[in-house]
Amino acid sequence: MAGWSRDREWVERWDPEDERFWAETGAKVARRNLVFSVLSEHIGFSVWSLWSVMVLFMGPEYGIDPAGKFFLVSMATLVGAFARVPYTFAVAVFGGRTWTVISASLLLAPAALAFVVMEPGTSYSTFMVCAALTGVGGGNFASSMTNINSFFPLRKKGWALGLNAGGGNIGVPVIQLTALAVIGAGGGPRVLLGVYLPLIVVSAVCAALYMDNLATVKNDTGAARDAARDPHTWIMAFLYVGTFGSFIGYSFAFGLVLQTQFGRTPLQAAGVTFIGPLLGSLVRPVGGRLADRFGGARITLGNFVAMGAATAVVILASVRESLALFTVAFIVVFVLSGLGNGSTYKMIPGIFHAKALGLGLTGEEAAAYGRRLSGASMGLIGAVGALGGLGINLAFRQSFQTAGTGTGAFVSFLVFYAVCTAVTWAVYLRGSAARYATPRLSYAEV
Repeated sequence: MAGWSRDREWVERWDPEDERFWAETGAKVARRNLVFSVLSEHIGFSVWSLWSVMVLFMGPEYGIDPAGKFFLVSMATLVGAFARVPYTFAVAVFGGRTWTVISASLLLAPAALAFVVMEPGTSYSTFMVCAALTGVGGGNFASSMTNINSFFPLRKKGWALGLNAGGGNIGVPVIQLTALAVIGAGGGPRVLLGVYLPLIVVSAVCAALYMDNLATVKNDTGAARDAARDPHTWIMAFLYVGTFGSFIGYSFAFGLVLQTQFGRTPLQAAGVTFIGPLLGSLVRPVGGRLADRFGGARITLGNFVAMGAATAVVILASVRESLALFTVAFIVVFVLSGLGNGSTYKMIPGIFHAKALGLGLTGEEAAAYGRRLSGASMGLIGAVGALGGLGINLAFRQSFQTAGTGTGAFVSFLVFYAVCTAVTWAVYLRGSAARYATPRLSYAEV
């Protein structure tokens, strides 16, 4: 078929912007890779968020106070954030298929180690090492998104990236639901780990059998340098702190907040904790689709306004100690963070494509420029965004240590969402932002 050559697992020619190629060959291959990318990323997110549920099993016999538990989940977030940078460029070095097999296999280490040491009497430092190792699951997101970004044409990226990320994000509520079932059945943490160890193997084997490497994706250190120098990389990283940082930070902390502030038992906390991450994951593709239709900047702006309003309700509920209102409002914030994840990530390839058009590039040349810089920038943006999750957990830790409540942390989050709203409008939507735009694609439309 036109534009298509495959040598074993390597695809030698790939031109998704060619509509004939896409209809005849590209769509089928891209969707197959998307399916198994989602599977691997899903398991990666589950392992990354492992300690958000393991701490629910850690009763008084473990001798770890709430501040210590928040620090455990913070360590997982920290390592996962930094892992995203090398994981992004690993796709170009090893190939998307090959690296997915490697990264999926690496998940065996933190899961197996936790299986061995998860019992009372284990030192806190050992638990810290285990939590840090789960960070490799956070890295899977960056390599998966970079890989899928290369498979789809610009007009399909919002939906494809949203679906890929949403399917991965949903690994958080799935492991929380599994933990709920285990706790409800009277099982221990080793039962939970016994479920996930074989699933890790399955994801690695499926990647080996059904995914492809794109030979057109070359290792390009110049792209990383150019992306790091572009101010839009860091502006989008800041905005992604507000969306994905909120999602992953709240996902790790929600159960602990319910236990610490409202006195919920592990079973009661687990029975609620999964709802927010589940809904936030499911709406991420919707955020991407809305961004495809109305422009990512517009959707992102409205989303930050809504996140601020919902957070204000959370603060009110926290002050009044209303568990029902707190839970509902917190879940709304989760949903909005997921929606914003989809819209912000859609903006990234659109921004760099708009820059290409502004430089006078057209057709495949403009598309290649956009893919090159957007793929490189995604690792940096994803890493900084994940650090937002670390900030959220540390803010909760400090708030509970000093005041015994999470209200102070929520106030700081509200202020941050207000700043994100202002930045989105000032850079991508106000009238003078038109100086960055081209006649064919403005930043308001990305």
